[in-house]
Amino acid sequence: MSDGPWLVVGLGNPGPQYEKTRHNVGAMVADVLADRVGGKFSVHKKSGAEMVQGRLAGGPVVVAKTRSYMNLSGKPVAALARFFSIPADRIVVVHDELDLDYGTIRLKQGGGEGGHNGLRSISQALTTKDYVRTRIGIGRPPGRQDPADFVLKPFSSVERKDLPVLLEEGADAVELVLQLGLEAAQNRLH
Repeated sequence: MSDGPWLVVGLGNPGPQYEKTRHNVGAMVADVLADRVGGKFSVHKKSGAEMVQGRLAGGPVVVAKTRSYMNLSGKPVAALARFFSIPADRIVVVHDELDLDYGTIRLKQGGGEGGHNGLRSISQALTTKDYVRTRIGIGRPPGRQDPADFVLKPFSSVERKDLPVLLEEGADAVELVLQLGLEAAQNRLH
């Protein structure tokens, strides 16, 4: 494995109205990782993203949160990747996943975006889908609720009880990728 830095991006929407919503679970995991790095987020002028540099899993890492809306995540991610000369296969995007039960975490590289506009934007901006995804399961909406409305709602009271553990487990999954590589991390996590 290369000795260059990793870029870990937690997806979410900006502003206090979105802070505790399901769609922001990626940004919440990024907060946990920033705590583990021991740094505080600051704005990276060239990308507009919030970022912190440090070491995780024994190597250099840039942990970031885009300050743009989810469907515009690609431009800041690509700007950070260019600035730090990080190839797509060393980018880990942490995001909410409707197609996984709440609390399930899965790792994958490449593939489709499954209707996730943040991933679609990143794939377009990087001109590749060949980056690692840490998928945090938020489950499907109940009944006939529109998925777009569901992801922008806060976690239920039952989900909130388990959320701190889920965020730590999401951060652990990211660290496994950085430490072991994707395949070994998948074997251990899945």
